[in-house]
Amino acid sequence: MKTTTFLFLLSLSCHFTQAQDFDRYKKATFIKGADTLRYRILYPENYDPARSYPLVMFLHGAGERGRDNGQQLNNLSALFLKDSTQKKYPAIVVFPQCPPDSLWNRFPAPRPDTTTAYNRGMNKLGLSTPERLVKLLMDSLVKAKIADKRRIYIGGLSMGGFGTYDLIVHYPTYFAAAISICGQTNVQLYPEKAAGVPLWIFHGGDDNVIDPGPNRQLVKALKATGAKNVRYTEYPGVMHNSWNNAFEEPGLLPWLFSFKK
Repeated sequence: MKTTTFLFLLSLSCHFTQAQDFDRYKKATFIKGADTLRYRILYPENYDPARSYPLVMFLHGAGERGRDNGQQLNNLSALFLKDSTQKKYPAIVVFPQCPPDSLWNRFPAPRPDTTTAYNRGMNKLGLSTPERLVKLLMDSLVKAKIADKRRIYIGGLSMGGFGTYDLIVHYPTYFAAAISICGQTNVQLYPEKAAGVPLWIFHGGDDNVIDPGPNRQLVKALKATGAKNVRYTEYPGVMHNSWNNAFEEPGLLPWLFSFKK
């Protein structure tokens, strides 16, 4: 009985510790006209408002959409709370939340089926409303000299991977580096627009939601253009949740933060 009680209390303690840690991501809203973007923002330890910091913008997947301004922290956010990360890579980290009735990027009709044929129609439209607000939020942080315009990094998983690619295509000179996890882009258009953006792509070899084929083709296309800073990591036997593997990569943050415009 005592053992059971101890384990229960320990689990509660871990839960509350984790919740308290996530509270370090401050709730905020960015409003432009009639549109609102909810987001969580993490400031580095010993934050100095007189200094500009690297900015990491991370776009969540479809399952974390909502209006609670919390679910978007379900993945990757814990990585930036680690003491080792805070000490080595002090940065402003932002996790915006896409509303439940929208997407991080716009798709031409018909709705996406994640096939190569459909893939050719992507990234040729304007930004979705949440995507536009993400860009404006980044601009505002740069204008306020909170974020260093030479060190803006973007990443995303699944739906957020699509959005990551789309923002890079629209603003290829804006980002210092990017990571895309189980996302997809226009394999023909992306190399034409953004071959110079350092990019690390991750995908599960057995992904049954987003076909890894277009990402394999993208890497070949980028290398054919002479792109020097493109990496591709595919996990054999892993399905859609390849972000779990990607977040465990010891070289992920060193690679990302090594780039500066």
